[in-house]
Amino acid sequence: MAQDPRPKSKPAPRPVHKTPQAPRQRAATPAEQALSWAHSARFFITAARIDQLPFNELPEIAFVGRSNAGKSTAINTLGQQRQLAYASKMPGRTQHINLFHLGPREAPNQVWADLPGYGYAAVERSAKLRWQDVMARYLEVRRSLSAVVQMVDSRHGFTELDLQLLQFVAPRVQTGEVKLLVLLTKADKLNRKEGAEALRQAQAALGEMASEDADIGVTLFSGLNKTGVGDVAQILQGWAASPEDALRIAQERQALKEAQEGQEPLADDEGTLGADVDEG
Repeated sequence: MAQDPRPKSKPAPRPVHKTPQAPRQRAATPAEQALSWAHSARFFITAARIDQLPFNELPEIAFVGRSNAGKSTAINTLGQQRQLAYASKMPGRTQHINLFHLGPREAPNQVWADLPGYGYAAVERSAKLRWQDVMARYLEVRRSLSAVVQMVDSRHGFTELDLQLLQFVAPRVQTGEVKLLVLLTKADKLNRKEGAEALRQAQAALGEMASEDADIGVTLFSGLNKTGVGDVAQILQGWAASPEDALRIAQERQALKEAQEGQEPLADDEGTLGADVDEG
């Protein structure tokens, strides 16, 4: 039988249906992870006096600076929240210590303390002296204070008031009890050469506080162009309590709260309710 000389056509390939794969997610950098943690900052309590501040076992980080040094901007930039720290339209008028919790809501692992700005000329002398005394006591004796973040305008460097404030906490910094980080704010106003000079001068000023045990850092910072923001967030996160310690503290605090709620309040000799407060 004769064979068909025409070439046989090949069967058309069957379509292959591939399951679409989700795009790979890029792993967050350490700076992004730290900023995500800082974004958890939320208001905890406000106090007009040190004895109104609750006792606290968590690392407490105090933010201090002149009234026009950009302290509120720095806190809001780190927390990525526009109104986390209140910036008064009249600098120097806000005269409370505001505390913020960070980390998981059920087990916070750090506290930020926003201290009032200092050095604004429009504030009455009596108010200046009162708050100088409050801040001095806080920096000298607050037991939960773990670190101080001081805002200094990079264009002007340390002023006399900045140096005076450092004197309050210097003994604790030199022994290593309290860490110190200086943010040279408004760094976007400087060019590279000016920024390097601002750093050099700040390091020279801080050198007088240096000791074998001291943990002192300084960096350029800008809330506008985000200079130093990621690095500072990483430093702050590194100062947080461990997850185990944070959970233990939260559990102890809850147990104490439940025990107090189950007790009848007792009056003291003066007929007023007694309260345990942290004297610093």
